[in-house]
Amino acid sequence: MIVVFTGAVIFDGWMDGSLTKTVDDDAKVKGTIFCILICLLAIPANLELAKLASANNLKVFIPVSIIASILLAESRYFAQFNTFNQEQFILFVLVFSFLLIFLFQYLFYGLSSVIVNCGATCFTILYLGLFSYFTVAIRLEFGLRHLFMYIFVVKCTDIGAFTAGKLFGKHKFSPNISPGKTWEGICGGVIGALIVAIGFSAGFGIMKLFMAIIFGICLAFIGQLGDLMESMIKRDAQQKDSAKKIPGFGGVLDVIDSPLAAAPFAYLFFIWTS
Repeated sequence: MIVVFTGAVIFDGWMDGSLTKTVDDDAKVKGTIFCILICLLAIPANLELAKLASANNLKVFIPVSIIASILLAESRYFAQFNTFNQEQFILFVLVFSFLLIFLFQYLFYGLSSVIVNCGATCFTILYLGLFSYFTVAIRLEFGLRHLFMYIFVVKCTDIGAFTAGKLFGKHKFSPNISPGKTWEGICGGVIGALIVAIGFSAGFGIMKLFMAIIFGICLAFIGQLGDLMESMIKRDAQQKDSAKKIPGFGGVLDVIDSPLAAAPFAYLFFIWTS
């Protein structure tokens, strides 16, 4: 997955000129391949979240949630076109999605469980759509190096947490939500995040060393929080994983939960340090 993701993003940057420092930001539409990748991930993520909701007899209206979450996520991409108003687009996507949700409810379920079904669909759209928006925004506004820094800091947090937890884990962090997580694993995750953040700072000069340390620590905890958020959903549905599509991980949602939660904070941090 690392090889495919890295290769696709680098190829995307080569195609639109983002790999060079002399590229004119207004010369080309950037991030097309990356945005296609986000769309492809959004489809199984919506299906998995809908399946988890169905375990509690909640209905997610998948056609609406998939289309709306993709449109929200890609609104920053569409904003590259001069005739496109991003703020109006987001508002209209939210409004029309809300109306379509009630139409689906009326057509297929009538007056049964109106609030919970509509609420579950709205939750899916906001969770997968708005959080993904910031991932796309990082790619388009800050470039490949910032995107890789954010992604690898978060995922190396997971790697460090898993490794330290397996080797040294004794004290449970949140046994009710995620029985496998330990305080030792959390510390290992922070160390993994710090190593990557400092490496990107030293190698690419994205931010000063002190800020990189803060960035690594913050994203380590936020990424773990994102994992706990999804774990809460899975425990409520009495499921260990969101799916069984990816050996060793579970589902697509199990892979992207940490980066999704960390994306808005990484975007905000890059604004502060730019």
